[in-house]
Order: sequence, then structure tokens, then C-alpha cells
Amino acid sequence: MQLPFSAEEWRNPLRDELDKRLPRIAGPCGLVIFGVTGDLARKKLLPAVYDLANRGLLPPGFSLVGYGRRDWSKEQFEEQVLECVKEHARTPWRQNVWDRLAEGIFFVTGDFTTDSAFDALAEKTREIDNERGTAGNWAYYLSVPPDHFPSVCHQLERSGLAKADPELGELHNGWRRVVIEKPFGHDEQSAHELNEIVNSVFPESSVFRIDHYLGKETVQNILALRFANQLFDPMFNAHYVDHVQITMAEDIGLGGRAGYYDGIGAARDVIQNHLLQLLALIAMEEPVTFNPEELQAEKVKVLRATTPVGPFAQTTARGQYTSGWQGSIPVKGLRQEDGFDPESTTETYAAATFEISSRRWAGVPFYLRTGKRLGRRVTEIAIVFKEAPHLPFGPGQTTAQGNNMLVIRVQPEEGVLVRFGSKVPGSAMEVRDVNMDFSYSESFTEESPEAYERLILDALLDEASLFPTNEEVELSWKILDPILDHWALHGRPEDYPAGTWGPKGAEEILSRSGRQWRRP
Repeated sequence: MQLPFSAEEWRNPLRDELDKRLPRIAGPCGLVIFGVTGDLARKKLLPAVYDLANRGLLPPGFSLVGYGRRDWSKEQFEEQVLECVKEHARTPWRQNVWDRLAEGIFFVTGDFTTDSAFDALAEKTREIDNERGTAGNWAYYLSVPPDHFPSVCHQLERSGLAKADPELGELHNGWRRVVIEKPFGHDEQSAHELNEIVNSVFPESSVFRIDHYLGKETVQNILALRFANQLFDPMFNAHYVDHVQITMAEDIGLGGRAGYYDGIGAARDVIQNHLLQLLALIAMEEPVTFNPEELQAEKVKVLRATTPVGPFAQTTARGQYTSGWQGSIPVKGLRQEDGFDPESTTETYAAATFEISSRRWAGVPFYLRTGKRLGRRVTEIAIVFKEAPHLPFGPGQTTAQGNNMLVIRVQPEEGVLVRFGSKVPGSAMEVRDVNMDFSYSESFTEESPEAYERLILDALLDEASLFPTNEEVELSWKILDPILDHWALHGRPEDYPAGTWGPKGAEEILSRSGRQWRRP
């Protein structure tokens, strides 16, 4: 099958490149998923591919290749994908969409070290290029533990899958990209070494590091909220803001992941990537445009200026959940979870204080916290404003009023809340807090796409705005490493009962300065 255009020439002639409202449809391409039998692929990646096809955002010849150790035929793999799609897809079932997608589903059996298996994968991709017109454009999704990244990258290079081969002709001479899941290293040094391994095979422009939080609509709405509205951004500075709280709370425990989680912990798992990325989006300056280079450059400026605040004994906290009640259900503690070492000092709760050395944010503390088995599942950013400089109110008139607050709810009840003081009806002058609440579900009839849909499509389209660069990853570790080093040398995590909001030490971080955590 000979294409009438090269991979570089693939453009929709009717599309205005500046009009971001138009649907973005991927050009000829294929996707190889390593670790396709894992939970992430089954629950997120495979359903996301179907949802993209259902929305009409994949090309007619799109091909999906699963790579794993199972000895599956094409038909058996199709059945597995179909089962995942019917259980986890977000868009309605359409038989005609599935039939078209299933034509391009294939499976290659192999591990991450065997030369012959990767040679078979290379032959399969060339065969697909010939038969389905994928034009040599391939994205490789590494849904595997980080220990396997070097082996997979080496094999992709050795087998010729990492780079186009001009000798094979234009039909196979397209782009190659690699999509990598976190965790990306466990400290700055390991992240740097891993970056060097990946970049020795793929140039940085072809590396897409997944942080699924950046694919969420409400996270992207931070940019719209700040830079499309004159109302908000002028107040995002040290003159008006008292402090910022960024929270990611989960109500679930570790369960079957206890063994995997031991040695990683809440700070490495969430603060280093998700929460520091949210901090960068909240604190960044307005980019010239939203193209990847400009957006990433502004985030890097923030991360370079961000440092942890000490002394860490007073400005950080960590904990492990014990048995307790999650709602009306009794749950067991961390040390009773299967596969977890009872003597482990791995934390399931982490809180820390950061500051940004810039004119906009000088003196404003950023409090980041995350934990498991907390009061409820919620991710939010609370910008807490300073009190008015002059209050012409008498004693008791404003005791029911707290600080003004702007809360961006990332999940699960996506939206934005503004808290401010209002007069209580009556003859007396009394002020108390009221809320104005914007909800995505009430304001828009269209359901937000799942984060992995957006990120997979962006990788296929070479849109890297929502993917952290290697510099962002290393800077994030550089920010967090001093806290991790301190924790490694000083004591063990505090206990906190399941269903509460963390250890006592976390409350003391804010109470020392007369502040308190927001209860979502």
C-alpha cells in the first residue's frame, strides 16, 4: 500500500492550525503496548484506545500491537481487548467501531530481553506498514516497571524499531516515539541515569513521560482560569495570597499493592510528580503561547525557583495508617496488609512545605500533602487569600468569616469554588462565609474525556505540552530529595487512624503559623 504523501506531509488541508476548537485527529500510525497484560493496560490504556476510535480521533488504518509473554493468537488478544473495553470504556458501545478497530489488533509474544522476540515485533510492524498504511509511524508505550526501561530501549534500538530506516523506503520511514510511565527514578541521580539511557535511544523530542494528572480537564482548566480571565490572575501573587494548599487524598488502602509500594512511599509516588506539577501550573507566568516549548519553559522556571522549607522536623510530616473506620466499614492497618514489612518506614501520608523564590510568590508557603486511607477521596488546590488590610467591623461581626479562598477541584467533583464573606440577612451587621460553586457536570453536557485518552492522542499527534520533560523530572527530584534524605535518617512515620486526615504532625505544620488545613 503506497501512501500519496510522506509522514511529514500529513496534514488536514481544511484545518486551521491556529483553531484549537477543531477535533484533533491522528494521522497514519500504530501503537505498541509493552506490558499489555497488566492492570494499567487493561483498565486504562485499552479502553482509552477504543474511546478514541469511538470519538473518531484515530485514523482508519490505526493498528494496536500488544507485546507480552502470553502465548496468544490475534483472535485471543482481540477477546482480551474486547473484555477490557466492555468493562471499562467510557463511550457507548458501537459494533461498527469495534469491528474496524479489531482489524488492526495484533499480538507478539516475547519478553524484554530476547532478540528474536523483538525481531518478530519489527517484522510485524513492517508487515502492518505494508498492509494498513501506518507509514512507519509508531509509538511505543512502556507500561512496565522502570527496571525494564533500559532493556526495552536497548532492544528497540538493536532491532531497528527506534529509528526509521531510509533503506526500507518512505513507506516505513516515519516517526518513532516512546511513552513512559512513572515512577521515573527514585531520586535525582537515578532519574538522571534513566534519562541518559532513554535519550541515548530516543531524542528528547520523541520521549513522552506520562503524568496522567496533567491529562485531566480540570488541571488543564487551570490555564484557562488564570490566563483567560482578568478576574483571577492579577490576584495570584504574594500581595494577595496568604498560602496555597495542594491536596491529593485517597480513601483506599494499599491492599494487594502493599509489597510493590514498600520502599516507594507517598512522597515519591505523588508529591514528586503530580503535586509539584500542579504547583508549577498554579505558580507559572503566562506563556507566550500554549505550544509545548513555551509552556514547559515557564514550568521549568518555577521548578528551578522552588525549594523545600526547613527545618524539616517542623515543616514536614509523614505517617502510616493504622486500623480504623472508612465510613461505616472497619479496615485494617498498613502493617496488617499482605506483603508489607511491619518494620518498614515507608510512609502512606506525606506533607511538606515549599517556597518559590520569585517576585510573584516570595514569602508565600505552598503546603503539599497526600495520603491513603484519609477522610475521603479528593484532589484539590486551595488558594487562600490574606485578610483585608482594614476591617471597619466591630467585635464579633466577622468571627464567622474565614479567609477568602479559591478552590480548584481536580477530582472527583470537578469544578471551582470561591469562598468569600457576605452579610447575614437581618438588622445587625454580621459577616459569614458563603460559596459560589462551578461544577463541570452541571455546566457542560459533554463528558470530559478520560486523562489517558487525551495523553495517548497527544503522543500520536506529537503534542508534548502535557508531558514533563527530562529537566522537569530531575528538578522535581532535586526539590524532594532533601526531605527524603532527612526522613531516612530521623525516626519513623507517625501513626494515624484510617478514615482521619493524617497524623498530628501534619496539623502542627500549619498551626505553628496560625493556619489550618482545609477540610475538603
